[in-house]
Amino acid sequence: MSVALLSSEVFTEPGGFTEGVEGPACDGWGNLYAVNYARQHTIGIVRPTGECSVFVELPPGSTGNGIRFNSIGNMLVADYTAHNVLLVDMETGDVSTYAHEPTMNQPNDLAIGANDLVYASDPNWADDTGQIWRVGVDHSVVLLETGMGTTNGVEVSPDERTLYVNESVQRTVWAYDLSPTGELSNKRLLIQFPDYGLDGMRCDVDGNLYIARYGKGVVAKVSPMGEVLAEVPLLGRNCTNVAFGGPDGCTCYVTVADRGNIERFRTDRPGRSWLLFQKRQLLKS
Repeated sequence: MSVALLSSEVFTEPGGFTEGVEGPACDGWGNLYAVNYARQHTIGIVRPTGECSVFVELPPGSTGNGIRFNSIGNMLVADYTAHNVLLVDMETGDVSTYAHEPTMNQPNDLAIGANDLVYASDPNWADDTGQIWRVGVDHSVVLLETGMGTTNGVEVSPDERTLYVNESVQRTVWAYDLSPTGELSNKRLLIQFPDYGLDGMRCDVDGNLYIARYGKGVVAKVSPMGEVLAEVPLLGRNCTNVAFGGPDGCTCYVTVADRGNIERFRTDRPGRSWLLFQKRQLLKS
């Protein structure tokens, strides 16, 4: 792979995904998944070669957004139209309801801890507010925080001790202390941007956040101390989310709504989720 460090290039052809392209997430075999390939209500699979196809069709009334993988390799999908977190069996392609909460606004993005606790952002775009939910391994749903701005990107730090949540309209990123049982405390402002929006974000193994700056057409690399370390210019402007993958975990994939495709660039450090998968594989062997 000849992609220069922090230099973005086209990975999938523009127009292959709808403007609702989101997700994204990589499995342990180098495949990338993102929602709304070819049409709404699908999840697409992108092979390491860039070849795309429909992986699964979601149930009627369901539309995917954020995607994550749990410790046994099954896919979890934020279903914002039906107020669900869906479970996709990667062997059979069967789609079931992992958790349902009718009082959710529209679950947007997901983060997942090494202990399989799931955290879901839940914006209400009509009034620029939002919430955060936790979904347990027993499928129980707990409201962690309400009265926030438009919660969107959400991520767990590599040491599992911090939960990051951003607010799109308010352009803020918040950090919480995260307990082993998934309780939040000590809310503090990590950074507030002066312009444009925020969308999905993911951590590398050093705890740096890679944040999709919707409308600005860049991915911002932000340190755990809230310092902007770099901005990666993209070909599209409306970037919606990021994911780490590739053979060494150092390829960052970016979903881009205005071009209906996925871009990629190289980083100097692998992603947290990629490293977590490697550790799990070592424990199994």
